[in-house]
Formats: sequence, structure tokens, C-alpha cells
Amino acid sequence: MTNDTTITLIGSKLAKEGEDFVFMGESRECKKCKLRKTCLNLDPGRKYRVAKIRNNTVHDCFIHDDGVLTVEVETAPILAAIESRKAVVGSKISYELPKCKEFDDSVYDILYPEGLKEGDKCTVVKVHGPMEDGMVSGCSLKKVELKL
Repeated sequence: MTNDTTITLIGSKLAKEGEDFVFMGESRECKKCKLRKTCLNLDPGRKYRVAKIRNNTVHDCFIHDDGVLTVEVETAPILAAIESRKAVVGSKISYELPKCKEFDDSVYDILYPEGLKEGDKCTVVKVHGPMEDGMVSGCSLKKVELKL
């Protein structure tokens, strides 16, 4: 386990190395579970990636029909659109929602990425290039991968 990983439990169907998921937080059913502290050690609304499956022991769960497995997770890179001038690999930024008022519906997920909040401190890990022509108007954006 590296310093960037956390041990937790996730549904056995989701437990595939390299699989991304957004942790949705505690359910009412979790309150009666003896393993809840291990399951609920992630930040709600954040995106994670399964780095490693620790073992194949399936634990019973009130939420997941097929039980849960012990895994190591890390924060997953998030595909987002940021101001072109900030899109430099290795730069540390404070995430801001794009100021574009008009955009094509097909780019909503990149303009408002799941797992990222206004003000989050991020590192630009990859620059994919400018947004496609005609997708946004009134601002200069580039597609990037951000890591919290």
C-alpha cells in the first residue's frame, strides 16, 4: 500500500482493479453494520479508482447483494475543462467552474465533472487539448485530467 491509497470495502461487482467509482456516502442501512467504519472512510462525492484487491474474502453487506471486498483505492484523475492559461502539466490550481454561459449539452459532464468541487486544490496531470469548436462559447477552455 502506498501513501496515496486507502483500504476500504466496496461492492464485489465494483471491485475490479482500475475501475473508477464515485463514493456516494452512508446509507440508512449502514448504521447497523459492524464494518461501517471501514466502508465509510472515503469522502462522499469524490471519485476513486480501485488500485488493488486485497483478498477475495467476501463480507456480508446490507446494501450490496453480492457482498463487499477489501480493496485499496486512490483518488482517480478527473476529466475537466479549465481555463486554457491554467492548463499546464504539473501546475497546481484551485478548481473553478468554467464561466461559459452557452455550451453544447454533450460537454456538460466535462464542464461540471462529478467528484470535483469549486475551490478544490488540484494538479494538472495531463492536457488533452482545446475544447472542440462550437462546443462552448465565450471562453477559452482546454480538456485536462486533474488529480486531487
